[in-house]
Amino acid sequence: MKVQRLPIRFVSDERRVITRPFFPGGEARICHVVERVNQLSEPEVRCILGEVFGDFGGRHRDIESVFEEQYEAAIAHTGKPSSISPERRLLIGAYFTMEYSIESAALFNPSIVPHPDQSGIPDGAVRVLMSLRATGEGHISSVVFRSGVIEADHAICFDPPRQSFRRSRLSPDKLYEKWLFQRKLHDIGLDARAVEVVMERLPDHFTFGQLEHAVAETHEADPPVFQGEDVIEGILWIARSNYRLELPRDAHASEIVIFPQSDNESQGIEDLRLVRFVDDDGSVTYFGTYTAYNGYRVLPQLMETTDLVHINIHTLNGARAQNKGMALFPRRIGGHYVMCSRIDGENLYIMYSDMVHFWETAELLQTPKHPWEFIQIGNCGSPLETPEGWLLLTHGVGPMRKYCIGAMLLDLDDPLKVIGSLDEPLIAPTAEERDGYVPNVVYTCGAMIHGEYLYIPYAVSDKATSMACVPLEHLLQRLVK
Repeated sequence: MKVQRLPIRFVSDERRVITRPFFPGGEARICHVVERVNQLSEPEVRCILGEVFGDFGGRHRDIESVFEEQYEAAIAHTGKPSSISPERRLLIGAYFTMEYSIESAALFNPSIVPHPDQSGIPDGAVRVLMSLRATGEGHISSVVFRSGVIEADHAICFDPPRQSFRRSRLSPDKLYEKWLFQRKLHDIGLDARAVEVVMERLPDHFTFGQLEHAVAETHEADPPVFQGEDVIEGILWIARSNYRLELPRDAHASEIVIFPQSDNESQGIEDLRLVRFVDDDGSVTYFGTYTAYNGYRVLPQLMETTDLVHINIHTLNGARAQNKGMALFPRRIGGHYVMCSRIDGENLYIMYSDMVHFWETAELLQTPKHPWEFIQIGNCGSPLETPEGWLLLTHGVGPMRKYCIGAMLLDLDDPLKVIGSLDEPLIAPTAEERDGYVPNVVYTCGAMIHGEYLYIPYAVSDKATSMACVPLEHLLQRLVK
């Protein structure tokens, strides 16, 4: 195959940092720190705070609001003092704040789609949005973005990344749909009577605060309904795992970071597979399937947005919503949502559903059949529609845990029908690409077609990201044959 590696490289930048809460130790230790700050004189407070602003004020746009939030979090453990100066509040908040270098360890596993904003782009060109998995201290993964333009002549220019990030915030007024929330509670096996009693107290659309109030009321009015704390914990766990983020409306793509928010994601948001989904009515939604990791287990989840400002996070439920590597097709087939997955960790499956949140059945698509994929086969992002069929990039694992990228072609009307597949890798790690955090790996979470070329951003040994392009007609001819 005529695979052209492009002179494009995305590498980690340890200078790109965000702020995070910093609470070492328990409540007693927090109280000790607050007491020590309170013993400082006002001149000492102003002097130390001035040094903090001098060191960090230029690195973060809203550092004062961060310190205020962390102050409020700290005094929740210690009790609010009767009188305290604004400067002392900020200094206490600063002691419970830390910088976190989002991509200090790696920047890899990319996915690329057409950008939601195509304004000002010349004919024949396309603005693109690329997501990347950024990994920092403690191997915690988050999602960052880059944007750029593929010109009509196929020249590619990515925008220089901004140095600072813009904070995303949990939306306090997220509304849960009662019927959907209730179905998710039943799906995880919570007691049906307890769920029903709580749901009866809620309107058709409710907030997290209303849910907490309904749980507390039920617990007080009818304690036998809750046998132990499992039901309460399960209800609140589902609520916290389905949340909404708000991003600054004027944020540049490279200023956006999606950092773990729920218990499910506490150790990482991994391998986002973006897809521009066009529904039967022509409406466009950007979905992203990803793996949530809490240090003990993986859980597939779904990201949803139309504008890159409001981002909804959903749990994926159902008997077949499991393992890693779920990739949504970019449109319905026969009126159904369709997903490619690897539910058993080894083989490729096709799943159909009438609801994007629930996946109950799966049919085997492909087992490993070539030596370079004998260990396992999985998808490399959402399938791409071509006149000849669905182009599905795959990854295979062979001897010495060597990861390669392959390709398959599936029937447009029946994606369980394989038209053809490459018997050799499309992209294999070269000698220059073998070394990294995880050696001997090339991997992508999504490519895109523009004009007569397939553009594949791909990770190099779980360290950095490169890009390649392939003549589409040549690849399809090989697959059809």
